[in-house]
Amino acid sequence: MTVQIDFFQRIIREKVYTYADLRNSVAFVSVAGNDYNFYLSTNGSVEGAPAFVASVVNQTLKNVARIHRLGVKKIAVNGVQPLGCLPQLTASSSFSGCNSTFNTFAALHNTLLSQGLGKLKEEANHNSSIVVLDLYDSFMSVLNDTSTNNVQNQLRPCCFGVSSQYFCGSVDPETMAKKYTLCNDPKSAFFWDSFHPSQAGWRAVYNNLLTTHTIQQLQH
Repeated sequence: MTVQIDFFQRIIREKVYTYADLRNSVAFVSVAGNDYNFYLSTNGSVEGAPAFVASVVNQTLKNVARIHRLGVKKIAVNGVQPLGCLPQLTASSSFSGCNSTFNTFAALHNTLLSQGLGKLKEEANHNSSIVVLDLYDSFMSVLNDTSTNNVQNQLRPCCFGVSSQYFCGSVDPETMAKKYTLCNDPKSAFFWDSFHPSQAGWRAVYNNLLTTHTIQQLQH
């Protein structure tokens, strides 16, 4: 993300964007959880996770502050979704329930992020809007209430590997045989694969976010 902001700053210096462009635009800062996937895949411990979460949030806050200093007055930062509900983690329980430990880490991330952004908002001028898109609550609302959307398969993904060594789209390198299964109705699945919501899932989350006042804050 730091490199992306470097590129952004460069094109500002090159006057690709005017001050008015920056003032009237919204910057979306997305930390979706790849940092945590990397942490776990490199043998990061559960005990060390809280300190790692704090480091990820602190860097995110520095990035947001930098974007604001560049002249962007409206910034939306997404909170982390319930990581313990990702199919990659719920597969071991046959997609029957979320992993509470990883959801706790996600909740910690979101708490620290909200606290830090609250301080940035206090330091910013009154013409600025810095908001958190609460993906955690929106995800959980959709997963726990299918009566308001067409999503029926909450935790079971539409596309998934036939075993733990395969993923959505995997094929046997010799026979080219498919090593994944695909559901009949993608519109009924909240998750598309091991990590990503389906289009239907994102639509349901977006519709839930519209019921909050967060997005409206960016429209003024």
